[in-house]
Amino acid sequence: MLERLNQALDHLEACLDREVDMAEVARIAAVSEYHFRRLFSALAGMPLPVYVRRRRMTLAGAEVLAGDTTLLDIAVRYGYGSGEAFARAFRSVHGIGPGEARRTGAVLTAQPRMSFRVVVEGSTTMRYRIVEKESFRVVGKKARLPLVPEGLNRAAVAHLESLDELAIVRMKELAGQEPTGILSAVVYLTDSREEGAEADYWIGVVTGPEAAAENLDALDVPAGPWAVFDNHGPYPGALQELWRDVFTQWFPSNPYTSRTGPELLRTNPVEIGAETDSQLWIPVERSSESAEA
Repeated sequence: MLERLNQALDHLEACLDREVDMAEVARIAAVSEYHFRRLFSALAGMPLPVYVRRRRMTLAGAEVLAGDTTLLDIAVRYGYGSGEAFARAFRSVHGIGPGEARRTGAVLTAQPRMSFRVVVEGSTTMRYRIVEKESFRVVGKKARLPLVPEGLNRAAVAHLESLDELAIVRMKELAGQEPTGILSAVVYLTDSREEGAEADYWIGVVTGPEAAAENLDALDVPAGPWAVFDNHGPYPGALQELWRDVFTQWFPSNPYTSRTGPELLRTNPVEIGAETDSQLWIPVERSSESAEA
């Protein structure tokens, strides 16, 4: 898979001076565009659109400093319809506008080309199973919250603490499907996993598809396979490390890709740093490459 990812990045690099067809980039990687965006974000530590913008502005920056081409021609070359839009993108990467950079010969910021390689450590194992589930419904309370890649997400804690007793009792009455009990579900709104990016965060239970919400929020989830990861470790750090390892180690080593759907997490909240058992459910599908084999 890593070889295909690098081929996709080579193709992307060749398209920086025109509109990038992300569906074609994902096709070269032999995964869906949805999975490619998520996998890139996890491996690179930045969203795919951010990387593309930084690479374009790196190349544009060199042309700005060279002084052989007008700023408007450079803007058009890298896909910007106006000098103002180009200047905003340029400033977001380099900290100054292109006109100022050309006049002062300022020091600019470069985003190197990325490539992915395997680092074999062999020090950890990941316990998982694949579960086929019929369509179901998550019933509970939803809030739009910022992502926190490391440490405690205080907004999520506040959301949990805001639940009234009647809502909790109703959710427990509806619970009955695996994963059992009260859990959290996350629906990502973009491919960004940077701190501060927003996601819809649910506290609820898994029920049948026809369950009545009755003053609770409902999220309908279609049938499909799920990769289920068991985890034991300090809360919440072990969970955040598990999510990172799933996308940076498990997916590149297994014949599955992620598909659209909520990520489910069942855990017993404990004091920060205390050990706890958790279970992470990721919606997956067989990769197109393995399906053709």
